[in-house]
Amino acid sequence: MIVLNYHSRKKITAEDQSTKDILERGFLGKPKKGNPTQLSIFEALYLADVRNAEIYYKGSKLSFNEIAGKFWKEKKFMAKYLTYKDWRDRGLIIKTPETKHKRPHSNPIKEYPSKKLSLHGYHFSGTFFITDLVTVINRTEKAKEIYESFWFGQYGSYKASDRGNLNKLDVYETLFLIENGQLRLTNINKKRLIGELKSRHGQFGLLYSVYKDWRKNGYVVKTGFKFGTHFRIYFPGAKPFKAENGEWAHSRHVVHVFPRNSRLLISEWARAIRVAHSVRKTFILAVPGKKNSRKTEIDFILYHRRSGDSENPNDNPPRYAMLSFGEEEFIGGAELASAIKEAKRLKIELVIAIADRETAVTYYKIKQIKLKDSKAEYYEIDWIQP
Repeated sequence: MIVLNYHSRKKITAEDQSTKDILERGFLGKPKKGNPTQLSIFEALYLADVRNAEIYYKGSKLSFNEIAGKFWKEKKFMAKYLTYKDWRDRGLIIKTPETKHKRPHSNPIKEYPSKKLSLHGYHFSGTFFITDLVTVINRTEKAKEIYESFWFGQYGSYKASDRGNLNKLDVYETLFLIENGQLRLTNINKKRLIGELKSRHGQFGLLYSVYKDWRKNGYVVKTGFKFGTHFRIYFPGAKPFKAENGEWAHSRHVVHVFPRNSRLLISEWARAIRVAHSVRKTFILAVPGKKNSRKTEIDFILYHRRSGDSENPNDNPPRYAMLSFGEEEFIGGAELASAIKEAKRLKIELVIAIADRETAVTYYKIKQIKLKDSKAEYYEIDWIQP
């Protein structure tokens, strides 16, 4: 029998030696030789819920709700408990972030290749259609060549470039080519164009900054509309026609822009990631915008498995930092960027854990990307099954 004593919202202890031994074997609580073992609220509730632990206060036995109910107004309390429980139920160790632990040796950052984009010698004019946000380039050999060489615009029809003689640029391609001196619009100047774009989409400047980051590094950047994201990207050298083996170039990555000043319902955020994974594309989260000093506390540190065995705090450093959410909560760009920064400080990767309305938990791992000369932050997000 596990017997615990409740003293206050922040202090729950195990005092009899039998309970202390059980807790130590399960890597629960903070054991101190000759002193009571102190537990976190989530450890105590888990033991009451799953191990039928008895928790007493001044001689009276307390129920789960009598303890948890004291936290009913605390932000994400049940989301934290449910994600804690799920990780523990998988036979894995989870601790609160203030727990002392071995320091990991490194925090790998994935570096993406870069290839300088050179558009020297390409100059053309076109007409901008303001409600469609599309530019039609005047017919020249260069209009077709910039499509075939660098995949700017859509010549003819999608996957049928011989069906027509016009090259159509989207709004991001239009502005990029204007800024780089390749394109001149005959019916609108750059200042008015930018004003129109910002009036149509308040975050256009941030979306365009992300587009520009990837394009100037040699990537092909096209719409991600079919995948529920802002952009899809092709690595440098991709062409808009079939290769010699008869295969079309396929994008392997999609980019979704999540400005620091924005907030998004967690279920919508997760849906975009799952759509990308369902079509076997890597989901990249772009976090542009002015950085601030905001600090987001992570909720837990996680141990995982090595060679099939569960890691433990005595022998291993933690593998991840966890941020917990319920599906009806909102996540902010600044909050996420700050949590990632805190995980980086701990030299571990961040995991987002989302408890849905049936209390099932889904996990997403976040790895930072290094893109040359980028002002935004980029992260690969992968669904994981612990």
